Amino acid sequence: MFLEFTKMHGLGNDFMVVDLISQRAYLDALTIQRLADRHFGIGFDQLLIVEPPDVPEADFKYRIFNADGSEVEQCGNGVRCFARFVHERQLTTKTKIKVQTKAGIVEPELGSNGWVRVNMGYPKFLPQEIPFLVDEPENLYDLELANQQQIQIDVVNMGNPHAVTVVPDVITADVATMGPQVESHARFPARVNAGFMQIIDEKHARLRVFERGVGETLACGTGACAAAVSGIRRGLLANQVEIELAGGKLQIEWRDGDVVWMTGPTANVYEGRIDLRYFQG
Repeated sequence: MFLEFTKMHGLGNDFMVVDLISQRAYLDALTIQRLADRHFGIGFDQLLIVEPPDVPEADFKYRIFNADGSEVEQCGNGVRCFARFVHERQLTTKTKIKVQTKAGIVEPELGSNGWVRVNMGYPKFLPQEIPFLVDEPENLYDLELANQQQIQIDVVNMGNPHAVTVVPDVITADVATMGPQVESHARFPARVNAGFMQIIDEKHARLRVFERGVGETLACGTGACAAAVSGIRRGLLANQVEIELAGGKLQIEWRDGDVVWMTGPTANVYEGRIDLRYFQG
């Protein structure tokens, strides 16, 4: 069985995007893992699937699968690519669409320069909304890692869970060691995305993210939103801030009690057609 797809990226956070409205396929976890392999498959951080919506207020349904085959609730860089994909594939003529995700409705708006602005919804902070195991809600939490190392985190749900740590320097931060420990920490029963943020000034921060089920990526849209919200809540960042990731920059806007707005670029890499028989078990 042949499957058409588009390879895309948002700031180097790369995706295989598949239209399952005009074609049909079933992709299980093992098949997704094989497709995600960068040596023997297509290679990607996440698989993005376009489907018909289940709710009348949405234009499309958007499903996201990590490279390990696990389905997740939201992907900020992915939703920007999703918006460009459905427009360029002529699945819609709208430049502003409503997209159904596991985390709720998001509303990306396609600009003339290929950038996309997205209403990412309201951030959530209560431990049960992450989920995060703790006796009482606090502004910040101490988290113990291996060898009695302790870090301080903020927890934010931006449609998917994030733990944000402020570090002196993201370049020297030991993300390779700390990231997996935070991601799979026993206090995060559904695992978590681990963000490591360096404050440059009130308008500018740098960020590295160890993504749940993927590892460290060049960019993470929801991670940038979570980091910006955390910095604003702590009084470290202004309400409009530029978050710099390894793959490029995102513009994030947030005021307490309001939705988070994310603006950033998208890019097409190539179009492809594969025989799924080579990837299915």
